[in-house]
Amino acid sequence: MFDGWGWRPYVSVAERRRQALNEMAKLRKKGHPVSPVIVEGRVIVKTFWGKAWCENLERYSDFANRLPRGRTYVRNGSVIDLQIAPGEVKALVSGSQIYKVAVKVAPVTKARWKSICEDCAGAIDSLVELLQGRFSKGVMERVCRQKTGLFPSPAEIKLSCSCPDWAGMCKHVAAALYGIGARLDQQPDLLFRLHEVDEKDLIAGAGKALPLAKEGPAATKVLGGEDLSVLFGLDMAQSAGSDTAKAKRAKARPGKKTPAALGGKGKVRSQGGAGSRWTASQESGGSKKK
Repeated sequence: MFDGWGWRPYVSVAERRRQALNEMAKLRKKGHPVSPVIVEGRVIVKTFWGKAWCENLERYSDFANRLPRGRTYVRNGSVIDLQIAPGEVKALVSGSQIYKVAVKVAPVTKARWKSICEDCAGAIDSLVELLQGRFSKGVMERVCRQKTGLFPSPAEIKLSCSCPDWAGMCKHVAAALYGIGARLDQQPDLLFRLHEVDEKDLIAGAGKALPLAKEGPAATKVLGGEDLSVLFGLDMAQSAGSDTAKAKRAKARPGKKTPAALGGKGKVRSQGGAGSRWTASQESGGSKKK
């Protein structure tokens, strides 16, 4: 039934919820895997990926006028089913009746995806770090960059709804878009499924694009012989007999010189095995006879 302006009469939130529950029960009986968007409290998104999706939508003036109603709808549980598939999102939104919403997203081009991967190479250490959004500000900026990042612009989104609203983005579509953000909070990998790309590409080249380090690691990050002994349960110190045997082998090969490394100001220290122990007399350049 419509009013004099061709619109369906207002339906209370309680009535919409009742309709939603009935519709979900019918879908489950038919074997449809119902996946409603459930928002606890007023905060729709909490994690990096969910926030980034919603903030991207709100940056575009094309969407500004319709998004507030969508936030209200998604908070009160009106998105009773939301399915994310490659290139498309389908949703059922409860209004004056149950409406079907479709959101088609243009896939990221191969050139664009390659550029994102190259720019992020070496900066994301693991898949867990990626999906939890725990990476540098530079990576966040690159992934969220307008038009060249992972999040679509209005021109890359096609929207449709079965409701009588003539607007390109009705409140039901807006609710579905926010529902996507809420779903990415729980399953961020769905963003990559939507774009038909493999998130592992962002970490596959880790370290390849990093410049060579000009300085060695800090002294506090280098394990000494004693540290290794404790860590692996090994006796790293060599016996005196072992040192004597090495000296004999060195004399037997006069053509080969033992490599040396500076051991302080003007001092030369022969390089032994890991964890070799040196006496004060050896460091001074000679050994004392007993």
